[in-house]
Amino acid sequence: MVSYSNHKDDVLKRLRRIEGQVRGLQRMVEQDTYCIDVLTQVSATTRALQSFALQMLGEHLDTCVRDAVADGGEEGSIKIKEANEAIARLVRS
Repeated sequence: MVSYSNHKDDVLKRLRRIEGQVRGLQRMVEQDTYCIDVLTQVSATTRALQSFALQMLGEHLDTCVRDAVADGGEEGSIKIKEANEAIARLVRS
């Protein structure tokens, strides 16, 4: 079971809002919007994606990683390694 399965509709709704922000950026460029205004929207979209990523990471830690560690064995170590790699990717981005 994936960590967001209980509220998948909310997750999809959030992603659609982010998609709308990206489409808004496309419209801004098509309409020759002032560069600083476009960059402001880029910043807002980036923050929305980062916030979404942190939510997904938190849910992954609270469910997938916790359950794997509680079950014991190698799977817990694998999940922790995956989480560490995901955190490193987020920090670099």
